[in-house]
Amino acid sequence: MQLSLILSALIEPLKLEIERLLLDREFFCVPVIRWLQALEIPFEIPAIIKGKNGGTRQLIRGRRSYKTSYTLNSDQYGSVTFIVGIVCIYKKGKRRSHGREFFVYAIYKVKLSLHSIHDDYRLRFGIESSYRMKNQCRIKTTIKNPTIRFLFVALAFLIINIWIYLLWHYLRTLKRSSKKAFSYLFTLKQMLEFLRQTIDRNYGIVNEVCFT
Repeated sequence: MQLSLILSALIEPLKLEIERLLLDREFFCVPVIRWLQALEIPFEIPAIIKGKNGGTRQLIRGRRSYKTSYTLNSDQYGSVTFIVGIVCIYKKGKRRSHGREFFVYAIYKVKLSLHSIHDDYRLRFGIESSYRMKNQCRIKTTIKNPTIRFLFVALAFLIINIWIYLLWHYLRTLKRSSKKAFSYLFTLKQMLEFLRQTIDRNYGIVNEVCFT
């Protein structure tokens, strides 16, 4: 919550218009939702499913997606009412699974269909995956200079994008309905190892440190 307030204070002077916020389920709480509604900021937040018969679990029913209003209560912060979108997805054998799967989102002023909201939020997982991958190739340093540290992060993302480019241009198959990259043939770890070997060959390896 405090971080959200800080970011809002930084964005406000820039006069940027927020189309919608896609937040973690940890932000599914009364003060955050109430604060976003007060600021008229559109948002999508996955609901925390809890309760045996009541709570948000009671929303998981039926065979179709639907919208309804829901009131979230808190002993400390009171209550807040908002719209929730319940998205019903049929697995249809994907990942060898069948049956229905439900996703519940707290939404506010989002002009998308329910299934579009679900697809829209799934794009966020791609961003999180990129950040996790970034940690595999980010240069470790104790330098406190923010410019240098940001440069190392930018280089990490550049390496990831080069790897993705190589996959989709040289290790892929195309079909009418879809395309697939064979990432197991050339993993990010392999590319990093190739880069390390090239650096070692061009700049040499330090095997000892001499003190005078």
